[in-house]
Amino acid sequence: MSRTILITDAGGRGAVLVDKYGESIHVGKILVVPGNDLMQVNTKKEVITFPHLKTTSVKEILEIAKKEKVDLADVSQDNAVEVGLVNELQKKGIKAMGPTKQAGQLEWDKSWARQFMDKYEIPSPEFFIFKSQSAGINFVKKFPKRKWFVKAAGLAEGKGVIPGASLDETISAIKQMQKFGSSGETFLLEEWLEGEEFSAFALCDGEDFTFIGTAQDHKRVNDGDVGPNTGGMGCVSNPLIVDEKMKKQVEEIFEKTMDGLRREGRLYKGVLYLGGMVVKDKVYVIEFNARWGDPEAEVLLPSIKNDLVEIADAVISGNIKKIKIEVDKKIRVVVAACAKGYPADYSKVKGKKIYGIENAQKMGVKIYGAGVKKQGEDWVVNGGRVLYIVGEGKDILEAREKVYSAMKLISIEGNNLHYRTDIGWRDLQRLQK
Repeated sequence: MSRTILITDAGGRGAVLVDKYGESIHVGKILVVPGNDLMQVNTKKEVITFPHLKTTSVKEILEIAKKEKVDLADVSQDNAVEVGLVNELQKKGIKAMGPTKQAGQLEWDKSWARQFMDKYEIPSPEFFIFKSQSAGINFVKKFPKRKWFVKAAGLAEGKGVIPGASLDETISAIKQMQKFGSSGETFLLEEWLEGEEFSAFALCDGEDFTFIGTAQDHKRVNDGDVGPNTGGMGCVSNPLIVDEKMKKQVEEIFEKTMDGLRREGRLYKGVLYLGGMVVKDKVYVIEFNARWGDPEAEVLLPSIKNDLVEIADAVISGNIKKIKIEVDKKIRVVVAACAKGYPADYSKVKGKKIYGIENAQKMGVKIYGAGVKKQGEDWVVNGGRVLYIVGEGKDILEAREKVYSAMKLISIEGNNLHYRTDIGWRDLQRLQK
């Protein structure tokens, strides 16, 4: 039977999900809310986007699901999890790949998540929760020499963490929480850990999980990890920092997390993302996310050899251990092609033409659309992270060579393309030692 799939996402993660579901023999048609115009590029299946909607347009999404006879919805975006889209789809008898609102609180409420980690002895930084600026400022003044990370408790598009390396910086970061609106009304002060970050991913069916792989995102906007945080400028899979010893710790954390959620009566079904940091050979949890990461999805989903529909069915039915998930051994590097000015003000670049997409594709890379729109015959900029280029190879050298050779062919009208040239630099250094 040919199935109709609905995906909630607008960017690169949604584009790679379209690509992956498009490979399935079970899939006939793919609907994406809101989607983007470049999502059709990697699949021969019919792709219909709904650019006028948001991932949180629950009523309209339910109407589409009913009208189009959707067989499976992949709720892959954080705001959609927070508004309880999975719960509403389930009420209508529609299969949904993704956690319920209650299980997804691990991501959309950072203060609840930290208290959960504390309760179930999941290794994480020391933290303090505040509901007013003045209380937070008064607290940090008592520890003028301490460094902190100030974190909005709610969702903030990956930009809700601000470092405070001095007392003045910390006070400034606390004051900046108000720019996140309701997401920053409650905020956390977290211990400043020194270490190397990575992310790890598992497919969870409420009872069991299967570990998929790891990635290393590069959050800062400029080379050398400087500048403001972004949603992610690129990443590499599977980074060398996560050796067998680290992987064992990661799996133990997933085990504790699943067990804790079961005890809380919040069965977690879907992709669980562990944002970790290695500090002196010990893994600490910096955050949990309730979905694939973006851009991590672009390097990890292509590595899965199984049919994604069959995986989703196993997750939903509680049978993840009954299928053997196979992952290839290739190394992948993804680089975000961004509008100059991102993540601050890139408004002057919106609507500018993008050149070279077709030529870059001929270089043996995958291109996933994000902030991109078709205007007549032209591709134009429609967001900060415009598109992602993914190169793969037997090692990081080959993968990087492919991705950067292709990136050289891309440009944005008026010299308005920005991207990092050092994605994967830590693993390159390790190879050279």
